[in-house]
Amino acid sequence: MSGGDGCYVGTPDGLSAEESNPCTAERRFGDSVLSTVRETISHHLGRAATQTPDETAFTFVDFSTDCHGVASSLTWRQLEDRVRVTAAGLRHAGAAGERVAIVAPQSLDYVVGFLAATSAGAIAVPLFLPSLPGHAEKLTAALTDADPVLAITSPEHQQEVEEFCAAHKAGTRLHVVTEQELHPVDLVPTDGENVDAQPDDCAYLQYTSGSTRMPSGVEITHANVCANARQALEAYDIRPGRNCTVGWLPLYHDMGLVLAIVLPIVGHIHSVLMDPLAFVQQPARWLRLLTQHRGALTAAPNFAYDYCVRRVSDLEREELSLGSVAAMVNGSEPIAVRTLQRFQEAFAPVGMVRTAMRPSYGLAEATVFVSASPAGEEPAVTCFDRNALAGGTARVVEVEDGGAVTRLVACGRPTDQQIAIVEPGSRVRLEGGHVGEIWLRGPNIGRGYWGRPEQSKDTFRATLHGEDPSDQTLHWLRTGDLGLWHDKQLYITGRIKDLVIIDGTNHYPQDIEQTVDYAHSVIRRHHTAAFSVAADDGEHLVVVAEYARDFTEPPGSGLVEQARRAVRAAVATAHAVAVHDFILVQPGTVPHTTSGKVARNACREHYLQGTWIVDTQAEKGVGTA
Repeated sequence: MSGGDGCYVGTPDGLSAEESNPCTAERRFGDSVLSTVRETISHHLGRAATQTPDETAFTFVDFSTDCHGVASSLTWRQLEDRVRVTAAGLRHAGAAGERVAIVAPQSLDYVVGFLAATSAGAIAVPLFLPSLPGHAEKLTAALTDADPVLAITSPEHQQEVEEFCAAHKAGTRLHVVTEQELHPVDLVPTDGENVDAQPDDCAYLQYTSGSTRMPSGVEITHANVCANARQALEAYDIRPGRNCTVGWLPLYHDMGLVLAIVLPIVGHIHSVLMDPLAFVQQPARWLRLLTQHRGALTAAPNFAYDYCVRRVSDLEREELSLGSVAAMVNGSEPIAVRTLQRFQEAFAPVGMVRTAMRPSYGLAEATVFVSASPAGEEPAVTCFDRNALAGGTARVVEVEDGGAVTRLVACGRPTDQQIAIVEPGSRVRLEGGHVGEIWLRGPNIGRGYWGRPEQSKDTFRATLHGEDPSDQTLHWLRTGDLGLWHDKQLYITGRIKDLVIIDGTNHYPQDIEQTVDYAHSVIRRHHTAAFSVAADDGEHLVVVAEYARDFTEPPGSGLVEQARRAVRAAVATAHAVAVHDFILVQPGTVPHTTSGKVARNACREHYLQGTWIVDTQAEKGVGTA
């Protein structure tokens, strides 16, 4: 429910009317957290292996050697056996209580490595191979920050990982091993090696994608991730024997990790995996797996849904049947209305139903899942007055008449969590219909950033104005995201740090980027960054955009000039702001985070450092990488 104080409290089913009001539900909710969520990941894995040992637990479909895919699977018993033996090897190697990085390709081996680390009483650090383009700096930063004692990888990548770590001085004591090397034949556990992980132990460090800064490791406990898995299972109505998960999201990303590994274990359901590159090469592979595995829960960002519309051919669509898909989660911030419309229109003929599209909101600091659109309902889209929204007020426009309008997709309501909309400066809770910072509280909230006590205090232990900071039950997570409550649903409007403020007026960068995306055909959609830079006479708007991959004309061509003028005109008309610089760059040069979001802060840094060549002729604005 959305109250006048702008707070939504998600409560468990079965509470009385008195218990369900915001005040008493908060007390009941707080009391229930520690009493009901006492599991660990290994607890759930052991239970599944005992109850259904021969049932398929995880399947990885490998497209690297066969375009049709080669599937390999592990039953619950097989998985538990491999995890138990590997965990014993990790304990024997002194990993208990230490950090263990997983630096491996997407595979069943990755799943085993992660689970073994968490089962061994170590702190897992899910990462990616050095060969991931454009992210060597982030991998180095994460390894240096976590300082793991071991890095688990595959035999074919061991030398690559060793050479990378040595060259970048990543980790002061890091030893790179394979799962096989952790399985010595004569291993005999000694006393103290079989200490089970506890719910309040840190299970893993989830490194943030770094859209506004270098990545920080969020400490996620076993209790946090098990609680979040339960919340997601409930929100998406996922049940054993009826549903499964299908995914290609990378396992080092928060959504990929929880959706593809932890949620299936806690929910005791089948998980089907594929490599992200396999999706990029042929997106129809993802949709075929959704067709083959009924009742699937899956997730992807905006670009993936648009990518499917563009790249899946009519012939490939004829082979699909998407009517059994349980939920297709879109967790981008914010979610594009056009994306939902295009995907639904393209795949409705093969069974895609609009109610299966589940706009959602989440972040690594909350493990991942926070809210989702209500089950069985179509995504809610609302038109807000853009100028009023920039001023902090949500004024609904009933008819879109071509004026200054922002269309937002609702991200639903939380499950067993609390959300408050807060004025970030005064820390006063706002009424519904006002834009403010999203604050969260619940059993899924991580306990802080690894090795950053001051940053953890500011972010994870915030209190509302007038509340006692020493009372831990009153602490909130500050997300840095802006949003509002409208018609009992949460709407995301942007990031505080990304706001473009020109002449005292707020502009949301994603609005400008969307305008630029459709200003001219030469521009590559979803590869545009809008940001402001300081100048003597105030802030100036800069837009950097990649040109389409099939664009072959030279930078000084007439078509480039047309694109530049079209962008300036479109932004001026739609947002009443002048583009100071418009820079057209080569495909693949606009920085993105590991989760696929445009890294606007990195774009600003590149611009200020002169990474992109800017045309300083008569009218500035066209450049090349």
